Amino acid sequence: MTRSWWGWGAAAEELSPSEVAELVARTAGMLPGHDFTDHAPPDPAALPVAPARLRPPATLAGLCSDDPVDRLSHARGKAFRDVVRNLLGQVGHVPDLVARPGTEQDVVDLLDWCSATATPVIPYGGGSSVVGGVEPRFDGAAISLDLGRLDRVLDIDPTSRTARIQAGIYGPALESHLRPHGLTLRHYPQSFGYSTLGGWLATRAGGHFATLYTHIDDLTESMRVVTPAGVSHSRRLPGSGAGPSPDRLFLGSEGILGVITEAWMRLQHRPVWQVTASITFDNFHRAVSATRAIAQAGLYPSNCRLLDAAEAFINAGVTVDGGLLLVAFESADHPVDTWLDRAVELATEHGGTVRARRSKDTTTEDAVAGGGPEPGEAWRSSFLRMPYQRDALARRAMIVETFETACTWDNFENIHEAVTAAARAVITRVCGAGVVTCRFTHVYPDGPAPYYGIYAGGRWGSTVAQWDEIKAAVSQAIIDNGGTITHHHAVGRDHRPAYDRQRPDPFAAALTAAKGALDPAGVLNPGVLITSDAVRT
Repeated sequence: MTRSWWGWGAAAEELSPSEVAELVARTAGMLPGHDFTDHAPPDPAALPVAPARLRPPATLAGLCSDDPVDRLSHARGKAFRDVVRNLLGQVGHVPDLVARPGTEQDVVDLLDWCSATATPVIPYGGGSSVVGGVEPRFDGAAISLDLGRLDRVLDIDPTSRTARIQAGIYGPALESHLRPHGLTLRHYPQSFGYSTLGGWLATRAGGHFATLYTHIDDLTESMRVVTPAGVSHSRRLPGSGAGPSPDRLFLGSEGILGVITEAWMRLQHRPVWQVTASITFDNFHRAVSATRAIAQAGLYPSNCRLLDAAEAFINAGVTVDGGLLLVAFESADHPVDTWLDRAVELATEHGGTVRARRSKDTTTEDAVAGGGPEPGEAWRSSFLRMPYQRDALARRAMIVETFETACTWDNFENIHEAVTAAARAVITRVCGAGVVTCRFTHVYPDGPAPYYGIYAGGRWGSTVAQWDEIKAAVSQAIIDNGGTITHHHAVGRDHRPAYDRQRPDPFAAALTAAKGALDPAGVLNPGVLITSDAVRT
């Protein structure tokens, strides 16, 4: 399947003309008067990509490509600002070479060459970054290190229920290897089809589970990482109290300390019993209280996502006054109806009304539904199409983007009010009108992870600058009010200013020291997390 060079996912999966027409009609109802003129993407082969400034040594030449379109496709991630700059044909900084190692030794050799020549190298998984994580946003030559050829499941340990997996494997391929064994990693970020295990590990990705196993960290048993200073290979253990965790050093390091080549991952048996419920509320505050009660009850639902009224209407087609709560449980071992019964009890105690409920036994594919149409299914379908909808609206001068955070329950009302107020104020100032939505992607006993959506009319040619103003304002509100700049989108280059304020200074010093020890030449992903001494951005 051909990947889109300018936007999300696969070119064949873009919205159909009828889908676009319906989307534009729905959006026009929210923002009447907006100019929805379509601006098609340019032919990448016609864009002025400068000749490569690097020539690899003969021993590595077979691994490297200087094809202009290949380089252009590796120059950016898939954030709104990336998509719009591509639509405008703004080339900007492009890697000079795309290197595709086929073995771990190839990675070692490529890093040795880059270190010896002080050439920046940016590890690249699926390129789905939405925070500028793969963009060479600096002057000078650079290499994009695409791990896509390291794409195998090397070993499966059914007794320990783990697997040794190479970092370049994409989500669907990973699951197809595990499925014949009745196993699954069960990690499904929205980017699942277009992101890799190594990318998930390097960015501490959030996945399928709304509680308990929320991040890829929780599924990681051991990692193998190639650094310019040597190969780090942690021991396979279910747990250890032996000092700081080696894996924790590299999880979330975003390619600045080393290149993850493989990992032992904790698996699960494929779920047999699945139950879901959709619950509506007349009051958002009570919906939040119900969600907190469920999160603190020790039930650990696989899904516990709260949508505010705007999010429910736009992406689930449900009209509610307060909110829509989607709750689900699953198990490979036992029926889970009792767990859902208790979650529903808690929700109704806080004013919730069950809109629909569904039980499914995957051994027989039998399903029992009750309570009317299932809005959760509508939202899940829309969830998978959201990036394509974003792209279609971006082509029509709409500003459609998201940002996310996490906070404690006692601080949610404060941070939610501050963030939405900041978003609405800056949207009014730079766009004139727009909509702000909110949903919880993950919940913990001590707090939620709010995820916000922005829908605003822009001016073609100015939408990146307009979004940057909005992003700066909401990031300021998040940090000023005690939230994290990201729960699962990573830091990259876009979140650096806020991350510099969030992290403790002693930790920044320790991370800088670790960078100096593992990457003495400072060539790995310069500008991300910290500033490299060798390559200034």
